[in-house]
Amino acid sequence: MVDPGGLTREDLYVPDRFEMLRDVGTGALQSIITPVQDALIEIDVYFADMRAARRGALMVLRGETGAGKSTFLDTLGLFRTGLVTERIPASENVAEALQSKPRTEAPRVIVLEGREALGEASVEFIEAAMHGINSFVRSDSGRDTLVVWPANTDDLTALLTEKALKIGGEALLGVGEPVTRFSGPAKNQFVSIAERTVGALNEGASLAALGISEEAAERLASQASTIGRFLALVRQALIRNGAKVRSLMAAEQFRLWTLVIAGNEPEGDVAALTRGGYAYADIDRLMTATNANIVADLKKQPDQLGILGTVFDAKIIHVDMMTALAVSRQYGDTSLHSEMTELGMSTSSEPKAIERLLSGELGLLMGGNSLGLRKRGGKAGSNTLAAFESLAFIATKKDGLLNKAIGTGLQEVGLINSFQTERELGTEYKYFSDLYCERPEGPIRLEMMWRKSTSRAEIANYVLSKLGNYGRAIGLLT
Repeated sequence: MVDPGGLTREDLYVPDRFEMLRDVGTGALQSIITPVQDALIEIDVYFADMRAARRGALMVLRGETGAGKSTFLDTLGLFRTGLVTERIPASENVAEALQSKPRTEAPRVIVLEGREALGEASVEFIEAAMHGINSFVRSDSGRDTLVVWPANTDDLTALLTEKALKIGGEALLGVGEPVTRFSGPAKNQFVSIAERTVGALNEGASLAALGISEEAAERLASQASTIGRFLALVRQALIRNGAKVRSLMAAEQFRLWTLVIAGNEPEGDVAALTRGGYAYADIDRLMTATNANIVADLKKQPDQLGILGTVFDAKIIHVDMMTALAVSRQYGDTSLHSEMTELGMSTSSEPKAIERLLSGELGLLMGGNSLGLRKRGGKAGSNTLAAFESLAFIATKKDGLLNKAIGTGLQEVGLINSFQTERELGTEYKYFSDLYCERPEGPIRLEMMWRKSTSRAEIANYVLSKLGNYGRAIGLLT
């Protein structure tokens, strides 16, 4: 189940440590990170005191593993203008690293990484580090710098406080509480944070679309003491969901792509029902786009439907009229051309069919490319509209001929190795796919939605119905 360039279930990105998020970009971080107001106020108090005293300071930040200390410290600049966070990794000597720091005009936080538990820092190391910190914050270079030592155990916290007071006294730790307690974001924010994290890092996916309902998410949140623990539970649930579906499948790992081919060129509606550059079907949008009976039926099993959308690699792809006509002329067999001739349609060779197949949405996705920004094509002329209406009429009675032409075209341009029309799923539930396409990385089943004209609601109903049929076929839906 590998999408060239897309995400598989194993590739879902749900980190529970901020270290894994440092390279995702400021835009993604701004959509994920929630400000912890109490801790931000503590930072403000420290810097206000530092400015008045004309020297730097040390903060001992005590919080449980997974509470979000690293996330909070690394993203201070998102919530406090001009504040910069730097880090001294565990591999570096603290005193030497601080001595090399230049003077800064902007407020600066320096975080001592990898020293959160007593076993990670010996008593001798801590004492030497404290001397270095004390000298640095009193120097001109450290005047506007808050050095933060995160701790996740009481033993280390007590030792840090003892050494800091002995070496630097209140001038080093300040006159308030010697330890800043950090509990992270409130538990009632856990689900929202997870939704934003999963969406920002996984092509806009939602928890529901990945098989975790709102009720299930709240249940997981109640079991987690920290946001890191909650994200780890979410990740485990997503992996289990994927394994559950795959265990119900036959040898073939189904991939379900729906092609929408209609005379009103509904690429905008298709885009509105998908997420990301790889045209993933967005279950949430599909469910709200139609009031058809299928929605009421599927709402009884929301977790299972969401899982199906992801594990089936469900996509919705628009194929424009000009491509459909060109493919029918170039790759249609004698039976299709006979039908076309009876309706007064041209069956002349159409060399542009190759280019249209390769450059269209279907060709790009099969080639492992993202769609990027979708641009609306030019308005079709009256002759094109009339010709396509005839093609859509053929589809109402003999769509297999049109599907075969598309399969032939995909094979001729090298996007697939071979194909079959009306291929069974191979399960006890008798169901046939319109087009079964063999590719080196595994088969893709194409469902062809031929329409003279269609709407967003009709597309949503069609795709949900297909997902429901596939789900029942593998025994996940009842």
